[in-house]
Amino acid sequence: MKKTVLWILLLLAAVVLPGRVFAESKQILMVVTSANQIREGKPTGLWLEEFAVPYLAFKEAGLEVTVASIKGGEAPIDPRSMEDKIKGRQWSKVISILKATAPLAKVDSTKYDAIFLPGGHGAMFDLPADNNLKGLLDQFAKANKVIAAVCHGPAGFVGAKKADGSPLVAGLTVTAFTDAEEKALHLDKEMPFLLETRLREERANFIAGEKWGAHVEVDGRMVTGQNPASSEGVAKAVIKLLK
Repeated sequence: MKKTVLWILLLLAAVVLPGRVFAESKQILMVVTSANQIREGKPTGLWLEEFAVPYLAFKEAGLEVTVASIKGGEAPIDPRSMEDKIKGRQWSKVISILKATAPLAKVDSTKYDAIFLPGGHGAMFDLPADNNLKGLLDQFAKANKVIAAVCHGPAGFVGAKKADGSPLVAGLTVTAFTDAEEKALHLDKEMPFLLETRLREERANFIAGEKWGAHVEVDGRMVTGQNPASSEGVAKAVIKLLK
């Protein structure tokens, strides 16, 4: 009798809260930059909004979230992304999570259903060069798991390959921080490469939206967002794919 009642309650919960119940067993890996400067005297790091907004959305949906960085330990936050003191206070608990990230080299990809790469200019310097990240992306792609990134996060896709040796993004419709947005910030000459240009070179079907406007692209199990304003949209798209 008790087992029958329990099954009835579980079925009712699945009807009333389908997204949350389904998502509770899902796990997502968020990988952030460890690079803390563009050059000496010019600090950078993770763009806080691109981490905080998706992280909170994932937790609200019932996802289990692991936060890793290239080096592990405390992840640098771009000071420009913390100028809004109100949001800084709202995100204080999220900021504390970034003080003790797991080293990416010790992450087991088999545990996770999705990987998410937030941006920040720091991502341009260490994500493309990290072989551990390339290996993880290869494993996620082979397993047909969700791969997502926002703003400069898709820099992590640069140099990553599919099983057949072609670029990870080849033939996929994606977006990222555009060359026009980079030039508008006068940081195009400070970057090791322009992200839109490089993704196009790797044969991605790159779609650029309006500067600073929310813009998300979903192609199969790949989700990308153009800029900080796209953070919420990317998170929602990931959650939808995991349902």
